[in-house]
Amino acid sequence: MRAFLFAALCLALCVPCPAQTADNDPATKDDVILFFRTMHSHDMVKKMIEVESQAMQQMMHQQTAKQKDGSPDAEARAKKAIDDFLRNMPIDEMTEAMIPAYQKHFTHGEIQAMNAFYASPVGQKVLEELPLVTQEGMQAMMPLLSKYLDQSKQRMQKDLEGPGKSSNPNAHHERLSA
Repeated sequence: MRAFLFAALCLALCVPCPAQTADNDPATKDDVILFFRTMHSHDMVKKMIEVESQAMQQMMHQQTAKQKDGSPDAEARAKKAIDDFLRNMPIDEMTEAMIPAYQKHFTHGEIQAMNAFYASPVGQKVLEELPLVTQEGMQAMMPLLSKYLDQSKQRMQKDLEGPGKSSNPNAHHERLSA
């Protein structure tokens, strides 16, 4: 009797029921929607938009400060335009448009595993902290990126000048008269 009960229990736990899906079955639209809910994707996108808005406004402020000939209200108008653009972003439609990509690249089992992780306390902390980590990381990288971009710009300018060319506009004439 014990052997029969053990075998029945094993079959019930190990053999998928027809209503269950295998781990390698394609993810369904409902799987992806549940994943987006678990990830609080709507809220995350809003937080990322806020972070991006702050970064865009900071860049705009720096550009306006460099261009001293701009109108006094140019920065305020640009800020309003950025705010309007980001506030009216169609987040729900964008999320809906991403569902097929998730279905293409993840199986039902993978979506379930991601849901399990992001539903866990650690996963929820990742979701909560990730926008701030990204913002702080970007702020730390900006001086490095700026330096790299300046160096790349200088190299490109030298490359465009060509070999043997100098930044001295009279160098060509000096070579000819020598």
